[in-house]
Amino acid sequence: MSGSSPAEVVPAVAVCVVGTVLAGLRWLRVAQREHYLPGACGRFAVRWWMIRPANLVLGALAVAAGVLAVWWPVAAVLTGGVVAAGPLGLSLRGRTSPLAWTRRLRVLASVVVAVEVVVLAVGAGMEAVLGTGAALTVAAAVGALGAPFAVDAALALTAPVERRAAEVFVRRAAERLARVDPVVVAITGSYGKTSTKSAIVNLVATDRSVVGSPASYNNRAGLARAVNEHLTEGTEVFVAEMGTYGPGEIAELCRWCPPKISVITAIGPVHLERFGSEDRILEAKSEILEGAETVVLNVDDPRLSALADRLAAAGRSVVRCSASDTGAHMGADVVVEGARGGGGAPVTLRVFGEVVGVAGGLPPGVHPGNLACAVAVAVSLGIPVATLAPAIARLPDVDHRLSATRSSQGFAILDDTYNSNPAGCRRALAVLAAVAPRGAASPVGSEGSATGDPAGEGTSGRRVVVTPGMVELGPVQRAENEAFATEAARVAADLVVVGHTNRRALLAGAARGGMATVVVEHREEAVAWVRAHLGEGDAVLYENDLPDHYP
Repeated sequence: MSGSSPAEVVPAVAVCVVGTVLAGLRWLRVAQREHYLPGACGRFAVRWWMIRPANLVLGALAVAAGVLAVWWPVAAVLTGGVVAAGPLGLSLRGRTSPLAWTRRLRVLASVVVAVEVVVLAVGAGMEAVLGTGAALTVAAAVGALGAPFAVDAALALTAPVERRAAEVFVRRAAERLARVDPVVVAITGSYGKTSTKSAIVNLVATDRSVVGSPASYNNRAGLARAVNEHLTEGTEVFVAEMGTYGPGEIAELCRWCPPKISVITAIGPVHLERFGSEDRILEAKSEILEGAETVVLNVDDPRLSALADRLAAAGRSVVRCSASDTGAHMGADVVVEGARGGGGAPVTLRVFGEVVGVAGGLPPGVHPGNLACAVAVAVSLGIPVATLAPAIARLPDVDHRLSATRSSQGFAILDDTYNSNPAGCRRALAVLAAVAPRGAASPVGSEGSATGDPAGEGTSGRRVVVTPGMVELGPVQRAENEAFATEAARVAADLVVVGHTNRRALLAGAARGGMATVVVEHREEAVAWVRAHLGEGDAVLYENDLPDHYP
């Protein structure tokens, strides 16, 4: 380091401070969207700066300028400027997920400021000792470059405080549960939780007063809020969706919201980057079974089938559910077989040997295996099987989970934007593939491959898939997205790839399948492309949708 004049130091420090503030706003938004999980901002920062060539070049320049500032402090102006402007594509305000200045975010922002002030104070202290303005300038550059990691540090520091602050709401929820005393039905799984919960609520409502946790309120804070705001006196059944990002979370939920009936819908690679393996996912999800009188498992999943055998051998009450009554699944206690998508195709319901026919196919978003779990819960609660058939026929679509509409231009729309798992993507492609020509009878086939026209009429025209791909699949993410695009090529003419997160994998898979591709930055551009290119008799599948804090 060498001596530096104020004319060099002041502008460099000022630009870096401005850059730090603007970057902090970006990464605070990411933290909020990622449920305030420590480490999330650092992971997303790496993705954003590495995934686009322009960002990679800018990031390298910013780091190089920060290093150069050791000898030439004014170079830090470039560092601050790049951090203020980038990463390119990550906006300050957000299109789909704007920053909401909640109490928790205000506390977090205050701690982030304190962390950054400490960094500057260290630089100032070094300057006083070394007698050079370069120390303060370098500290300002480090603060700007390290903005996402400062947010992560603040998340780690505030996590224990926030947990204690939430205790009052958890205690209130536990007290309300004890006072109202409903039968608690708890649901978890890598996917299928929300649609299974919806089906349970609709089936049980034919005979009981039932409340389900809304939307995806499936963590500690969300479930406590669901109880405090929605559980009313006289409620007989409370259906609680429970999610997890790690071991111990579901066990903690069950301590104050103890289930009588527990359901696991499926085990898959969702959140694999957090868990590391599907066996660890199974272990974490299985926490929901402790203490439950009745265990409902979808044995179409081999891991859950093996778990069912182990629990039954240990004397637990297990209800095995399936979408097939053939092969390895023969002997399942509750089986739902039939077509999804309406069109009059019958559904067969088998409950402990009793066979009931259900007129009309299932809505596209209702998966037979998930419905079997819902039926098992209803029967375990004492709902007569005879009353379930008409209730099944009236099951509504679950929003954004293969819900079906038709555009004003006449093309069919399958909205599966809340889905991000390989099994669900395959089901969605099967529904798209089975859309019938207008006026034709709806096809009937095995689970996961048959449907009538999801929008009430048919199409024999052009099929398009719009997707950003699947996320949080860890080491299998690229392979799964490539496979999905290759499979899409078998049923659709065009693949519209949204964003950068899985662009390479999707394009590679589409190329392997010989599929035409279109690349857009945002979902709004994809919607505009669809409206410009599709018309009467065509169909589009919107598969998954990522908020704009993803690159």
